[in-house]
Amino acid sequence: IFITLIIGSIPSVFIIGNDMYKTIEKPPLSPPAIVFPIVWTILFIIMGISIYRIKKIDTSNKGIIIYFAQLIVNALWTPIFFGLNAYLFAFIWLLLLLSLVIIMVYHFYKIDKISAYINIPYIIWLLFAGYLNFGVFLYN
Repeated sequence: IFITLIIGSIPSVFIIGNDMYKTIEKPPLSPPAIVFPIVWTILFIIMGISIYRIKKIDTSNKGIIIYFAQLIVNALWTPIFFGLNAYLFAFIWLLLLLSLVIIMVYHFYKIDKISAYINIPYIIWLLFAGYLNFGVFLYN
């Protein structure tokens, strides 16, 4: 859980002091900025629990490789969106992330159903984030 939280929080350096979210045009249903760190912290804890469970069972390490691949792609989204302001590329990157997470959940399901199920909120959040990201691209 700790490693997941660390990797997940590293990209926050691109947000600290960055008022871009306040100044850009956002689509309807955009939450206040404070919602994001709360939701992501919860999701990173859930992800950490799921990989802990998988690591105890998966002797092939395939689940661990998929997990860390999606975690790195996740971490790189923030500098793409907030650092580069590359909204369309960030959206495409988010689709890559969503694909990796779906593959991860599918793989986890074959090993430990609980590890798969607890990542469903992550998929739902990524779908919502995709809506927000694409909306920012369209409005800006």
